[in-house]
Amino acid sequence: MYRFKTTSFILLLFTSVLIFLSSCQKKDQIDTNPTLKLSFSSDTVFFDTVFTTVGSVTQRLMVYNWNKYKINISSIQLSGGEQSNYRINVNGIPALTLSNIEIPGEDSIYIFVRVTLDPNNKNTPFIVSDSILFNTNGNFQQVKLFAWGQNAFFYKNSHLAGNVFWDSLKAHVIYGSLRIDTGASLTLMPGTKVYFHAKSSLKISYEGSLLAYGTLEHPVRFAGDRLDPYYKDLPGQWDGILLEKGSKGNQVNYGIIKNGIQGIMIYSGTDPSQPDLKMDNTIIQNMTGDGLFAESSSIISTNCVIGNCGGSSLSITGGGDYDFKQLTIGNYWSTSVRTSPSLYISNYTYDSLGTKIPHDLVNAYFGNSIIYGTDQEETILAKIDAALFEFTFDHCLLKTTNNIDDPLHFISCFVNQDPRFIDVQNNNFEIDSISPAIDKGIPMDVPYDIKGNYRGDTPDLGAFEYVKHR
Repeated sequence: MYRFKTTSFILLLFTSVLIFLSSCQKKDQIDTNPTLKLSFSSDTVFFDTVFTTVGSVTQRLMVYNWNKYKINISSIQLSGGEQSNYRINVNGIPALTLSNIEIPGEDSIYIFVRVTLDPNNKNTPFIVSDSILFNTNGNFQQVKLFAWGQNAFFYKNSHLAGNVFWDSLKAHVIYGSLRIDTGASLTLMPGTKVYFHAKSSLKISYEGSLLAYGTLEHPVRFAGDRLDPYYKDLPGQWDGILLEKGSKGNQVNYGIIKNGIQGIMIYSGTDPSQPDLKMDNTIIQNMTGDGLFAESSSIISTNCVIGNCGGSSLSITGGGDYDFKQLTIGNYWSTSVRTSPSLYISNYTYDSLGTKIPHDLVNAYFGNSIIYGTDQEETILAKIDAALFEFTFDHCLLKTTNNIDDPLHFISCFVNQDPRFIDVQNNNFEIDSISPAIDKGIPMDVPYDIKGNYRGDTPDLGAFEYVKHR
């Protein structure tokens, strides 16, 4: 009886092994059926605007074998061969053509694709296309490659002297630092696009000037040089714009400044007859640090939006003279922990030992403005008695725990009421139909909002006027 059970067990084990081996052999056999087709994660690998000579980000293509058995891809190749602007890497192997690539049944492989565009004399965007060809059992398939290219001017750790004008025919791409020399000026015409590589910046020297003349239809743009969708709202891609001590007469009208570390940093100028910076109809958003940092300087601003910054949206330190009308500040930063208020104002700086050095805050005026965010206290007023500290909030909506019963400094203000921005996560700080900011302002000689809408006799607070049936 014991021998019978042992024999039965051995036979059962042997049969199981045969079945397993047979199954493995079937699994490992290559299916040569000419009707078999591969499947792909996409039928087109698309690259948004790529600058000439600058490599793109890497895009990933998945190639699937949904069949039961292993298949052998006779060849994978770039249609354009050596002349192609594209390069592929198949499962870690870079090549223009690869042969006999096997994919087990119900498995997949990766193909990584990059594109670099050659310089050319085109000013306007152009299309560069190619395809990846697959031959499996004599069955040919292709995945299209498509890139939107743009020629550009490139500046690497450069200096500009004299009066320089940039137009919108080509983009301008900065590597490292671009400095506007002492006494020089850089004028940006409507529609000019300025892109910055990682850790790059624009610096305006002593008695130099930045003049950005955008329009509603054709704003001047400052952003990182990665234009693929992943980078669209990724902060910290470039360093910022630095208006150094002694720069003068800087102007930004209809500017869009986004996705950097600092937006604009400005220090005291040299010409008391004009503001150090005149900034109108400008959007600063998505900075890991401050949106606008001003030290002992002077700024006049209308219809500006500063949104979603990891530091303060607006930081005023070391006194100065400021006039902001129809300002919208909305700070709903969520990328990291924010420890700074949306608005910070002080009348002192620090020396190297940490001692406070007084500077007169001659004036900090905010009219018809919204200052709001996610923190309980979004408006910090840091004062020492050794210097002037003059400020006025005139018809404003504030997020604050400050006492606003002082009529000398708070005129017809109200606090802690959600302004009802349309979509703060996507940097849309227009107000909706039930916003408490509607019709709460007074005329301030800013008759049109940032989008060109007429305000009338009872303007809304902030840069955007609510318009019915938008």
